[in-house]
Amino acid sequence: MKKADIKNLSAGDIQTKLAEAKAQYSKLILAHKISPVENPIQIRDLRKTIARLNTELTTKQQ
Repeated sequence: MKKADIKNLSAGDIQTKLAEAKAQYSKLILAHKISPVENPIQIRDLRKTIARLNTELTTKQQ
């Protein structure tokens, strides 16, 4: 998810997306531990998306 897309979301939408991203991240990490994922860059991208969502949520709550 791009930064511009995240900025247009409301705080509630960001929290929803954040919960979904964290769930997807934990599933991806578990799948990667069992057998290597086809594209391990997905893990990094998802981690960065979670960080972007957290940053924007903190900004909107202040």
